[in-house]
Amino acid sequence: MLRGISRTKFRSIVMLISVVILLKNILTFLRHTSRHTDVVRKPKLGNSFTSNVSKPNILFILADDYGYNDIGYHGSEIKTPNLDKLAMSGVRLENYYVQPICTPTRSQLLTGRYQIHTGLQSGVIWPTEPSSIPLDSKTIADKLSDAGYSTHMVGKWHLGYHKREYLPTRRGFHSFFGFLNGHNDYFSYQSRYKTYKGFDLRENEDPAEMKKYHGKYSTHVLTEKAIDIFKQDRTGKPFFVYLAFQAPHTPLQVPEYYLNQYKHIQQTPGRKTYAAMVSCMDEGVGNITRALKDLGVWDNTLLIFSSDNGAEYGSGSNRPLRGFKGSYWEGAIKAVGFVHGKLLNHELIGSVSKELLHVTDWFPTLVNLAGGDFNGTKPLDGHDQRECIFEGKSSKRKEILINIDPVVVAPGRPLFNNTFDTTISASIRLDKWKLLTGTTKGGPSRRPRNPNLWLMNIEKDPHELEDLSDQYPSLVQYMLKRLQYYQSTAVPVVKPRQDTMADPALLGGFWGPWLDE
Repeated sequence: MLRGISRTKFRSIVMLISVVILLKNILTFLRHTSRHTDVVRKPKLGNSFTSNVSKPNILFILADDYGYNDIGYHGSEIKTPNLDKLAMSGVRLENYYVQPICTPTRSQLLTGRYQIHTGLQSGVIWPTEPSSIPLDSKTIADKLSDAGYSTHMVGKWHLGYHKREYLPTRRGFHSFFGFLNGHNDYFSYQSRYKTYKGFDLRENEDPAEMKKYHGKYSTHVLTEKAIDIFKQDRTGKPFFVYLAFQAPHTPLQVPEYYLNQYKHIQQTPGRKTYAAMVSCMDEGVGNITRALKDLGVWDNTLLIFSSDNGAEYGSGSNRPLRGFKGSYWEGAIKAVGFVHGKLLNHELIGSVSKELLHVTDWFPTLVNLAGGDFNGTKPLDGHDQRECIFEGKSSKRKEILINIDPVVVAPGRPLFNNTFDTTISASIRLDKWKLLTGTTKGGPSRRPRNPNLWLMNIEKDPHELEDLSDQYPSLVQYMLKRLQYYQSTAVPVVKPRQDTMADPALLGGFWGPWLDE
């Protein structure tokens, strides 16, 4: 075949073929590299946390003293269209528990540890108490910051501040705007405690410039600050924003125009104002979600909404649950909660989860979701619930220690001699069963055989109307032994004497750290 072709021409043909083969190999390599690069640079958001996803933004919104019956999708008379829309297109958490009062819920959210393990098991931190989350307890902000997140807090702290090292910006948050105590005036930002009075509003670690905020309604200001964070964060990192609204905690205050839609509410003092406060908060959530959409980051944002405890007696409503804030009944600890975002399995959209969850679970769940680690953390009481929340699988927890408060003790003698002291105020949830001991107001209608012990089947009796302790003595003994075990792991209650040096009059008129050198 090659006869008649000169040697020179033959060499040229061979070289041409070699060049074609080389070009073909180069094109194949480039196509493969291009496909690989697209996967790395532009990962598609999946419907499951196990998908190859970029780190999601996390927005955690906490409402204060928010009643179980005060959100629209629970049949409330209060209008919450934005929260309802988010919840109904997410997963509603209907077996989700928090703590009965402010400080314990917030401490457990941020540390993933029961309050018996941080010394915060009795009451809240008062403004003049030199107490806080122990420094050896890493916060969720610490660990998300370590995982590459830009971390910010807006709103209510209520976790101690007697030294600067306990301020939010020293506990993992890159920025903080809000107040340090349990509550303040919604317009003047003054907080009163006993005979003390002072402004309670800070930007990072310094007192806020009050002329900028005086007269502006707290819910509006906190909403605007959260939106500013989204707009101004140029770090290129995913964000974790913890927005702890003051609403609808007392004092009951709201701009007049929010009251117009609730003129029909007359029967309960304060209920109309409370309802208007909730609607204002709902409006704020709507404004925040709109801002995230406008900025193009909504699709990669996980939103978690939670109450810190149930409503106080009076203006709020926990119906049909028994009890109010401060008790161990369901009305105090069964939270309003839902999750919204594209990380959810698409089949779960609009669903209700009845799986047992607790506020301590957010710490390991979100840190793992962010690809973080637990180096330097103390032993956690929370469980990683990613599979439960995002894929609809069973909860990893069957038990919740609600609390053991050895400071609050009922009169009389313990019911048993060989296990947990039933005069101590405590409660534990085990699967469908719930046990309470000690002094508890508003007990079941059927008088228990011992006033210091109640056992309820929460699945069959969610309103806690019947004590079953005399019918299930073995179960009672087992649950008391579980309380005894938890008590053996508890650290002493941290309740230092209140310090007059915390007086804002000595600190330029502001509440703030008073024990720094």
